[in-house]
Amino acid sequence: MSEGRLKVHLSEEYYSGEVVDKGEALRLIRTCSIVNLAGERSVLLAVDNELGAREAVREIEEVPFLMIYKFSG
Repeated sequence: MSEGRLKVHLSEEYYSGEVVDKGEALRLIRTCSIVNLAGERSVLLAVDNELGAREAVREIEEVPFLMIYKFSG
């Protein structure tokens, strides 16, 4: 998938795995230091819970993506 200079490859090996409920998804987003989200439900879950910024969401061929990096010092 690509749009302008943005390009992403959604491989089944990377993005397909265990299906979790919203509570577990939120726990994982809160505890992981790097989060890559693809798709409307997962991106909205992060944004609605103030775990990611709406301004950081990008769309490629109408699929929303959000990358979250947490740095601690």
